Amino acid sequence: MTNGSNDENSNVDAHSGFDDTALATMPTVYAPDAFAGQVALISGGAGGLGRATAWLLGRLGAHVIVAGRSQEKLDALVATLKEHDIAASGIALDIRSPESVNDLFETVWEEHGRLDLLVNSAGGQFPQAAIDFTEKGWNAVINTNLNGTWFMMQAAARRWRDADVPGSIVNIVVVTRQGLYGVAHTVAARAGVVGLSQNLAVEWAPLNIRVNCIAPGAIETEGWKVYTPEARALYYRSNPMMRNGNPWEVAEACAYLGGSAAGYVTGEVLNVAGGGQHWGETWTTGKPDYFKD
Repeated sequence: MTNGSNDENSNVDAHSGFDDTALATMPTVYAPDAFAGQVALISGGAGGLGRATAWLLGRLGAHVIVAGRSQEKLDALVATLKEHDIAASGIALDIRSPESVNDLFETVWEEHGRLDLLVNSAGGQFPQAAIDFTEKGWNAVINTNLNGTWFMMQAAARRWRDADVPGSIVNIVVVTRQGLYGVAHTVAARAGVVGLSQNLAVEWAPLNIRVNCIAPGAIETEGWKVYTPEARALYYRSNPMMRNGNPWEVAEACAYLGGSAAGYVTGEVLNVAGGGQHWGETWTTGKPDYFKD
């Protein structure tokens, strides 16, 4: 289970030691030029997971394009990245709008003439008992997490197909095999993204497009503020390693799946969850008394 929203958290996780200053110097197993000359587009780029991924790919030589809802937040991140000699740009969009998504890719191709990696990190949800979901609340999560991801994937694939070049997509989802309760809308949407990714990994293989997913477990980010302190206090018990993960661990997984090291990997779901997919449960709304005994 990731943060409450992957999209627009500023300065990442200052409360947990993963602010921009930390991300600029976090050690990594990758060579400094692992993504040299490449262009990487990261939706939700100003958020916790997207921001960490932007820092890592940028430090590895890629020009990172961070996309999200707030141009102001994107500009602030880009300025900080450039202060550390990272090539970066920011583009605001609404991933729920196919027109906005198409405009984004038009701009990317006009300015860079290529795209090597798309990381779909944008998304969001809110904890609530499913029986109390409104139609508006349900549609908001589905439109962002499922439809928005699909619009980004299709737009990228069309560009790669038309240019006859390879491409790689990494979608951030959730650990659907683990008990994750209180966010049924995002579980439904992310499960849809997993199924879509596995299907398209086959359909788009002739185009030399790889499609993979990363399923984070309890990754501590600033977005956790949408969950109650009581609920958060038990998240570390959702996995046999008995700890929460951090955004950098997800970022390094993105670098693996999105890069050449995973050139023979497609249609996979990489769980970055401390083994939580094999046991445990997470109640974002607090565990009901019925299940406590």
